[in-house]
Order: sequence, then structure tokens, then C-alpha cells
Amino acid sequence: MELLRNTRGVTAVEFGLLALPFFSIIGAILQTSLVFLSGQVLESAVNDAGRTIRTGQVQAAGVTIDAFRADVCSRLFGLFPDCSGLFIKVSEISNFQSATITVPIDEATCETSACDWSEAQSFSPGVGKSIVVVKVYYKYPVFLQIGPFGMANLPNGTRLLGAATVFQNEPFT
Repeated sequence: MELLRNTRGVTAVEFGLLALPFFSIIGAILQTSLVFLSGQVLESAVNDAGRTIRTGQVQAAGVTIDAFRADVCSRLFGLFPDCSGLFIKVSEISNFQSATITVPIDEATCETSACDWSEAQSFSPGVGKSIVVVKVYYKYPVFLQIGPFGMANLPNGTRLLGAATVFQNEPFT
């Protein structure tokens, strides 16, 4: 009878039962927030760095793809662990209708390989009045992946984040 009335340790048992689901939900909320924040920061960084192309600052300074990558990276506020992993493709197109945004990963071969980039990186910022497409992608690490539930959209446990912008350069000389 004395054993039925003893309630010492009930709180510890209840905490033990609820701790794993509670901390899993907190971790999932933090992971989701971080991924979406990183996607928005990448979008903003690409738009801001694209503005330097549109205004002719990149062309006047003779910026290379590595310098452009460093410019984008400086706008990412440390949210991306390895800026050398940024995939950058800046290219001229003939008109706005021909702008196509394709994912630079072949998902069919991604199951058996390391999800490498399927396109070559390039940097052609154009001249005055050129129409330019700027695409930047990054394989963002996902830390909390529970089976099919999680933020990873690539088989290697990362999430492909991307940002693109299409614009016409100003008429600089």
C-alpha cells in the first residue's frame, strides 16, 4: 500500500517520456527557420550582387567569377558554411522570353553519385543594355533529418537552395 502512495520521481518519469518529442519539435522548428532564413538571405545577396552587374560596376572593375563569388559571400552574413560551394552562372541571353532557370543537378544520377553539379559554372556579365541571367545555387547542410521528414531535398542529406534574377543592364559604356 505504501508503494502506491509514493509519488517521488513522477516528474522525472514524465520528463523522460516527453523530453524526446519536445526537443525534436524544437530542433525541427530551428532547422526549418534556419533553412528558410538562409534561402531569403541568398535571394537578397543575389539581387544585390546582380545590381553591381546591372549598373556596370562589375564590368568596369573586370571582376572575375571568384571575385563575384566573394561579393555574394560577403552578403550572406555567415549563414553558409562554405562559400566555395556556391554554384554561379551568369550569362547573357538574347531576350527575356528565352530566360530559363534550370536546376544544375541531375537528380537521376544524384542517387548514385555525390550530387555533383551537372552544368559548368560561367561568368559573362555582358555589356550595356545586355539581358543577363544570374543563377546561384548552394547545397545547404541539413542537420535534423528524421526519415522522410525533414528539409533535405537531395539524397545526400542536403537541401538545394537557389536564387536567380533576370535583368537588362543599364546603358553604360
